[in-house]
Amino acid sequence: MDRKRKWVLSSGALLVLFLGRMTTALEVPLDLPQPPTITHQSPKDFIIDPRENILIYCEAKGKPHPSFSWTRNGTHFDVEKDSKVLMKPSSGTLVIDISGEKAEAYEGIYQCTARNEHGTAVSNNIFIRQSRSPLWSKERKEAIMVQVGVSLVLQCRPPAGLPPPIIFWMDNNFQRLPQNTRVSQALNGDLYFSNVLLDDTRNDYICYARFPHTQTIQQKQPITVKVLDNSPSGERRPSFMAPLGQSSTQMALRGGVLELECIAEGLPTPEVSWYKESGDLPSSRMSFHNFQKTLKIADVMEADAGDYRCTAKNSLGSAHHTIKVNVKAAPFWISAPRNLILAPEETGILTCRVSGDPKPQIAWSVNGVPIKDSPKDTSRKVEDDTVILSDVQTGSSAVYQCNASNEFGYLLANAFVNVLAEAPRVLTPPNNVYQVITNNPAFLDCASFGSPIPAITWFKDSQTSILNRDPYVIHNNGTLEINVAQSLNSGKYTCIASNNLGTRENHVYLEVKEPTRILAQPEYMVVQRNRKAVFECKVKHDPTLIPTMNWLKDNGELPDDERFLVDTDSLTINEVTEEDEGTYTCVMNTTLDQDSASAMLTVVEATPTPAIVYEEPDPPTDLELTDQRERSVQLTWIPGDEHNSPTQKFLVQYEDLLHQAGVWHNLTEEEGTKTTAHLDLSPYAYYSFRVLAVNHVGYSQPSRPSRQYRTNPAAPDVNPTDVHGVGTEHNNLVISWKELTGLQSNGPGLQYKVNWRQKDVEEDWLSETVANTSKYVVSGTPTFVPYEVKVQAVNDYGNGPAPEAVVGYSGEDVPMSAPESVQVLVQNGTLAEVHWEPVLTSMVRGRLQGYKVSYWRERSLHQAEAQQEEQQVLLFSGNRTDGRLPGLKPYSLYTLNIRVVNGKGEGPPSPNHNFETPEGVPGPPSFLRIKNTDMDSLTLEWGPPQDNNGRLTGYTLKYQPVNSSNELGPVEEMMFPANETTVILADLKYSTRYKFYFNAKTIKGSGPTITEEAVTIMDEAFIQQPIVDVFKGYTEPHLPISPITQSLRPPFHKVRPIGPAFTNVNSSVVGEEGAVISWEYFGPDKNVYVEYIVENSKEDWTKECVNGSSGSQTHLIKGLKPGTSYRVRLVVKDHSEATIHSTEELVITLPAMKSDQVDLATQGWFIGLMCAIALLILVLLIICFIKRNKGGKYPVKEKEDAHQDPEIQPMKDDDGTFGEYSDTEDHKPLKGSRTPSNGTVKRDDSDDSLVDYGEGGDGQFNEDGSFIGQYSGKKEKDTHEGNESSEAPSPVNAMNSFV
Repeated sequence: MDRKRKWVLSSGALLVLFLGRMTTALEVPLDLPQPPTITHQSPKDFIIDPRENILIYCEAKGKPHPSFSWTRNGTHFDVEKDSKVLMKPSSGTLVIDISGEKAEAYEGIYQCTARNEHGTAVSNNIFIRQSRSPLWSKERKEAIMVQVGVSLVLQCRPPAGLPPPIIFWMDNNFQRLPQNTRVSQALNGDLYFSNVLLDDTRNDYICYARFPHTQTIQQKQPITVKVLDNSPSGERRPSFMAPLGQSSTQMALRGGVLELECIAEGLPTPEVSWYKESGDLPSSRMSFHNFQKTLKIADVMEADAGDYRCTAKNSLGSAHHTIKVNVKAAPFWISAPRNLILAPEETGILTCRVSGDPKPQIAWSVNGVPIKDSPKDTSRKVEDDTVILSDVQTGSSAVYQCNASNEFGYLLANAFVNVLAEAPRVLTPPNNVYQVITNNPAFLDCASFGSPIPAITWFKDSQTSILNRDPYVIHNNGTLEINVAQSLNSGKYTCIASNNLGTRENHVYLEVKEPTRILAQPEYMVVQRNRKAVFECKVKHDPTLIPTMNWLKDNGELPDDERFLVDTDSLTINEVTEEDEGTYTCVMNTTLDQDSASAMLTVVEATPTPAIVYEEPDPPTDLELTDQRERSVQLTWIPGDEHNSPTQKFLVQYEDLLHQAGVWHNLTEEEGTKTTAHLDLSPYAYYSFRVLAVNHVGYSQPSRPSRQYRTNPAAPDVNPTDVHGVGTEHNNLVISWKELTGLQSNGPGLQYKVNWRQKDVEEDWLSETVANTSKYVVSGTPTFVPYEVKVQAVNDYGNGPAPEAVVGYSGEDVPMSAPESVQVLVQNGTLAEVHWEPVLTSMVRGRLQGYKVSYWRERSLHQAEAQQEEQQVLLFSGNRTDGRLPGLKPYSLYTLNIRVVNGKGEGPPSPNHNFETPEGVPGPPSFLRIKNTDMDSLTLEWGPPQDNNGRLTGYTLKYQPVNSSNELGPVEEMMFPANETTVILADLKYSTRYKFYFNAKTIKGSGPTITEEAVTIMDEAFIQQPIVDVFKGYTEPHLPISPITQSLRPPFHKVRPIGPAFTNVNSSVVGEEGAVISWEYFGPDKNVYVEYIVENSKEDWTKECVNGSSGSQTHLIKGLKPGTSYRVRLVVKDHSEATIHSTEELVITLPAMKSDQVDLATQGWFIGLMCAIALLILVLLIICFIKRNKGGKYPVKEKEDAHQDPEIQPMKDDDGTFGEYSDTEDHKPLKGSRTPSNGTVKRDDSDDSLVDYGEGGDGQFNEDGSFIGQYSGKKEKDTHEGNESSEAPSPVNAMNSFV
């Protein structure tokens, strides 16, 4: 391809982009004249931060570029007259500098206008309001006295802010107050107690309000609660604290969030549950909060309107409250008006379709002026939500505005009508290359522009035009869609855009790739701690795409730990720990697609510690049937105690008392958070239901059954399954099926209508109706012919659905003839091929199973008489005409025959056919023995092979010596005729190990080799008598250890022991640090060492290797210590460092070193130096004594420092929490703070510094509720002020872990 291509991805993900592109307004190239279009504007409700400049966005495009103006509160806003207001160049965006000004001065409703010579566009009304975080009103709270057991409400009532604040309750230590089913915070911020306990007594219930826009927090005066027990309240049924009464009403807006709340009091603490009286709760958009007391539904829809019932229940009873929800809707788009590009004299329509509740009012404007107030235009006609433009003319371009409003809001849309004449242009870049995965849709773009709108046609590979039909679809915007792309769809595509002013074309390319697939997925693993876990992930992908393998743990990144090793197709985790447990996912990505697979890792202890014992849940109670219909019913229940293990699911079972009384069947499962199930039922059944709860321990006991629910009879919904037609005799057809259950019958009088007819024969269906059976036999059929059969269910209320026909066959009979033209092609001595002509289908008389070849060995060609062996059988499946016979024996005579096999049995055999196999290599000789071993000779005997496999031509013998280090010497080879069985080998080396290799051969080659080993005897001249020289006594000689290997049996019979290897061992001292050892050595081993050690030492022997040659030897030991005695010996070791020979130990004593050192203490110069130093020290002591007696004073700072006042000691670091606050210690720093020497607490510039306490202080918090910045309004407090402040102390860092 000689032109540069641009690569474009085309996959399933692009479908969303494409659909989005189809629904957007038509874009006009910016080099063409066009009216303004608003591209960016601030939100309708814009809350500003009073500490920052105000930025109101208004951006627009057009040709020529539009100019901008603003209105404020409906009147012209002159930007140039206000020095604090700046409009950005080439933009309508306003920047308002409020430094030194109050932000309230610029609150109001702003609207931007963008205009050029072709029209005027307007923005939404932008309502600018300043965020507010007002202070709590100052108040003094009296202590609340309450009896134990009664309910209680602590009111928060924060100041109204913009936006409203977030409420939470904490104590004096800035710790979140614990909440549960008994104590919880309502949506309005109040704290509700269903019943109070003595533990609820405290004096620091503090309500906090966080204002998110300004990041500030205000706190209410602490509330004191004292719980008395002199008149406790008794147990009582639940009643609702909020909302009050039996019912209430709540309104929600479509698309918003609906929050329903029910808070109940009672003793014991009641549990709250919810359900919708006229339908199911929207499980995908629903969630429970505040311990089931709040039901939250996101993205509210009209279907969410209705009655919601909350139930509070304890052991003494229950209470109910119904909340009627009405759903209203601000205006929302059904079809917003879109830009129109019209050629002169064309007609166009603008539509503005909206919906809402109440129904929105629609008002049209043109260029920002209501149509009723604009100049009359005969080409324009307005009909409610539609504007019709007819026979438009050049120069009539304009921008139309549609405003739809009701009491809950409004929608405003701009749509221009641009009248121009323009030849086509293709906007899609040329030579784009689109890539897509096989079987995914492909979208080839041909974005164009022209006026009139160009017509688009497509061509592939310069052939005829592509029609708008499968597999191609041409969309209105010119995009070509291929529904299911295949490799044959790859190629060059050309799109042509044309109108009455011209034609343009563009070329693009499509490449269809193979999908990425994981072939070997990771598997679930249970690994002991500190062991290794390996997950495999092998992938296949298109070779032209570059793959990237990623591993995830619990859908996140792998830990940054060197124990995790990622390879090309595996993940290895070394020394696993409990933290490594989780789900591991391998994700293979290419530029076009991906595939993934997951597996879990469970880490167990090698010696597991006792686990916490959990129990099964209690069974559900109070089963109720509601919303009763013909084929369905709604079942509700109340869950039982979970026993510390959350309920994972509920299993609903049913009993059909009509058909199977006493038998319970599983019907459906529900999540553990649900208490309602919608049950689909069958007709003609007497249902009872029960529910079981399941946690990780197991199933609960079943609940008590519900009341009986009966359904009415009806015609069958299904037909019998597993319909088959199979003959059992050569002249019948047995039609069988799986009967319907009593529940599937749907009514009384269940029967089966059986239909059959011969396939591919023009004849009518035959039928028979039967009952209480699962088969029907058709007699008198031809042998093995196809039939179409079907079975339909029928009862007293009608027939089941029309059944589908299945194909079956009548009965088989044994084959009538044998295969013919049998031929055998011998491949080699062990393999032959057999060929035959297949049997005619009519003679098979059944379903062909294959051909059975029987063959056996008559005899070896060595033998004249037959010795028939066991018959072997091979079955070749299907309609084969050849097969291979493996495992034959060479040089043998074989016989075979062939039969055809069907489902009924075997046919007659073909005539016996003989064939011979050629010679092969022989088997191994039957034995190899070594006899008469001497110093330089030995005798070999052998036996012929048990399997000659032909005519023997002789034997081959190879042998070679093996030295003491197991190195092999040169190989000698000898040949023997077939009739020899023994040989004497001479001229061998004495005391040498030999290895022998022996095999037989035929004309086809040599057979397998057998091996043997033997050692010749040592020469008598080297067998020495024990020598007593420097030895202290006689030592029994060590026998040599020879590593001899034997393949069949031990070959040694005359191996004699070897005497001492060392003689004449002597030693002599050389100088003060050396010694010479001399000896004579006779032996085959070369590993000779001199070992020595300091006498009476427990250290290891020092070892030095010496010459291991035979004869007289000497060795010099260097580096010995003078004046020291050593023990010395000679040793011989084998290859495994085991000692073979050792001499007696010699004792060597080295002379002491001669002393030539000088005694320093007797030197005169040294004595004089010491006297001078002593005199100098004496003079210094006298001077110090005189100066001290003159009365000199010394500072006492060291004494003061050594006895510091404990009050100014630094405070002890605690565990990071603040100590209790005391009003008498306002000027003392908190724990962990730094105290300067002047006693004041210095405040850092950091946002994490502590705050001062005073009225009106408003600490600033992060988005999660923690303080940021500094408190304003600081005021030093004297110790006598007590608790007069309206706010409790609030150190900043204490909030860091809250909202």
